[in-house]
Order: sequence, then C-alpha cells, then structure tokens
Amino acid sequence: MATTSADRILSLDIVRGIAVMAIFSVNIVGMAMIESAYFYPPDFGFDSVGDRVMWTLNSIFVDGRFRSLFSILFGASLTVVVERAVAAGKEGWHVHYPRMLVLLLFGTAHFYLLWWGDILVNYALVGMIAYLFWQLRPGALVVIAAFALIVFYAPTLVETQEQLAKVAASRAPGASPELVAEVQEMLSAPDDFNEQIEEDRANNASIAAHVRASTSMPAAMRPWNSVPGYGLETLGLMLLGMAAYKSGFLTGAWSRRGYVLVAVLCLAADLIPHTYAAWLSLRSDFAPEVYFPWTRSYLNPLHAVGAFGYAALIILMFPIRSALADRFAAVGRTAFTNYLGATVIGTLLFNGSFGGLYATLSRGEVWLFVPFVWALMLLWSKWWLDRYRYGPFEWAWRSLSRWEWQPMRRRAPA
Repeated sequence: MATTSADRILSLDIVRGIAVMAIFSVNIVGMAMIESAYFYPPDFGFDSVGDRVMWTLNSIFVDGRFRSLFSILFGASLTVVVERAVAAGKEGWHVHYPRMLVLLLFGTAHFYLLWWGDILVNYALVGMIAYLFWQLRPGALVVIAAFALIVFYAPTLVETQEQLAKVAASRAPGASPELVAEVQEMLSAPDDFNEQIEEDRANNASIAAHVRASTSMPAAMRPWNSVPGYGLETLGLMLLGMAAYKSGFLTGAWSRRGYVLVAVLCLAADLIPHTYAAWLSLRSDFAPEVYFPWTRSYLNPLHAVGAFGYAALIILMFPIRSALADRFAAVGRTAFTNYLGATVIGTLLFNGSFGGLYATLSRGEVWLFVPFVWALMLLWSKWWLDRYRYGPFEWAWRSLSRWEWQPMRRRAPA
C-alpha cells in the first residue's frame, strides 16, 4: 500500500477516515435526541417507516463495528508514534504520556462543554495502560486482547441469561406475584420517564445548561467511570490494533487473497447475526426482552470481528492511490478534528443556544444531516491539508504535547 508522505501510511488513514465518518452516522442520534433513545429507539422519535429504516441500516452495518474499528486504529497509531519516537533516539514514554495527557484535556472539555458521548477520556486513560504492551509480538498481543475481551463480555452474557430466565419464569403458570412485579418493573419504562425527557431537554437548552448538568454529580464522574465500565473492552481492541499493525494487516502488507478471506469470513460472521437481530427486534416491535439481549449483549463480541472485516474490505477497495482514496485519507489524517468538529456541528444544530433542534426531529429526520456532514468532511479535509501540515486540533494536540509551537503552513514549492 502506498503512503501519502514519508510519515503517513495510506491504508491506516483511509480506514480511519471512513471509520470517523461512519461513527457520526450513529453519534448524531445521541446529539439530537434524548439520551435513552440512543440505546432504545422507541423511547423517542421512532414513529415512521423512515425511522425504522435508518435504525435497521445502522444496526446491521454500523453500530458498534466502527467504534471498535476506531479503537483498533488508536492502538495501531499508538504503536506507530512510539516506534518512530524510539527510532529517533527518544524514550517512547516521553512522547506517549504527554500525548495522552493532552488528549485527556481535550476529552474532558469535549464532555463537560459539548456532549455526554465523549470517548477521548476513555482513550487517553486506557492508552496510558496500553503503552505497557506495545513491545510485545503480535501473537502475545492477540492472546492478552482475547483474555481482556472475554473477561469484559462474559459477565454481561451471564447477567443477560439470568434476566431472561427471570422473564421466562414470570410467565410460567404459578409464577409468584413478587417475581411478576419484579419483571414488569424491569421491562417497563420508569414512572418518571416524562420528567426525565423534560430534564434532558432542559439540560440541552443552552451551553450553560449543559455545563451545569455535566459538572453536577453523578454525571461529572461519567467519563472517568468509563474505565472501570468498559476500559477492558477498549484495552482489548487497542491491543488488537497493535497486533494488526505489527503483522502488516493494517498497512496493506498482506496478500490480496488474505484480505479477501478476512473480509468474507469476518463480515459474514458479523452481518448475518446482526441482520437476524434486527429482524427479531422489528418483528417483536422492540420488546425489551428481545431487543436488549440481541443488540446490547449477544452481538457485542462480534463487533471486533466486523471491524476487521470492514478494514479488510476498505483496504481491498483502495489498493492504490486515487482521487477518492486521497479524500478519505485526508479525512483520516484530520480524524481528531473531524470527530470534535462533528460534535461542534451537532451542538450548532441541536443545542438551544444555536439551532435549537434538540428533541424536535425523529431518527430518520436527524439522519438526513449525515450526508451533508460527510460531504463537508471530504471537501474541507483535503483542501486544508493541501495548505497545512495538520488539522487544527491535530496541530493543537501536537504542539501542546511537545510543549513547542509546531509549524503549520506548508512551504510553497520552490
């Protein structure tokens, strides 16, 4: 796979660019409507056929897979940065930990000022741990990653089975009234659901309102609780990314036959169950005892599988440089700016201080903004990089972590 410059790996940039675009198609729901609708669609804005079509497409093809792919790519990029620092005669940790500390600052600002769905705090904190493994060989990284993911997913799967057993027992003849009441409470919306909706609206009425809500307890601990919450999953995915980079998978070094095999096997193993889960959810009209086990438990271990399938497919689609490949690569090179910029756009559209569209549109209507944001990413990213070395937030991250003003504008050719 060709490189875009001496210090860029084209395949990594292209995959990262497509991943950050796909993530926005899911994240916009969390920006535009009440938070619970992000996790359970019928809670808000889910009345039309278009709403169900958009949920179905995202559920089958996007949700979970591209977030996992982004985490995998983070692990790969971590390794690239540290290896190059060591090759330049520096201590790897001297470069890595300042980068993570600055990323932590960006993440806290992102969460407290703009949006509850920040992932950067989690990446920064887990990235500090992932550094300890970067020198391991691919095989060892895969083993440790598999262990971390099993330890993370197993309790959820066990808990899901226990809850489903309770549901089945409550519907059996002779079930105790106490068990029936417990299950009904577990499956039904909370009594104060309408109050929660109004509170959610109020928290997005302005930037100041969001800051007050995000800095009050217990919400203020949310980004930090992400490490005990799902840090093992993030760590496992980052370690898989390190292994995928070191093995040459993410750099385009494998044979075409190898990528075809990974794409076919991984996407089949991922998309078929996701299609079945979407069908079950639609057929049951999103009954909680069907929707949550399938979309929030059973399929989670397949997200990494689907992520590798998509990575292989993308690498196959762009074997050499082209105008379109350069566009996607530019989005990937400015992925940090595009990720944060997407939140800024969402804030401008939905926050009450600006567009005021929060909780006024359905899921399908919200998604209509996505193609325009995708087009913006594809247009501005390459235009910017033709003139500047880094994206705006990439430049700030680099300058702050090195504690040195980095050159921004490209030199004009002699």
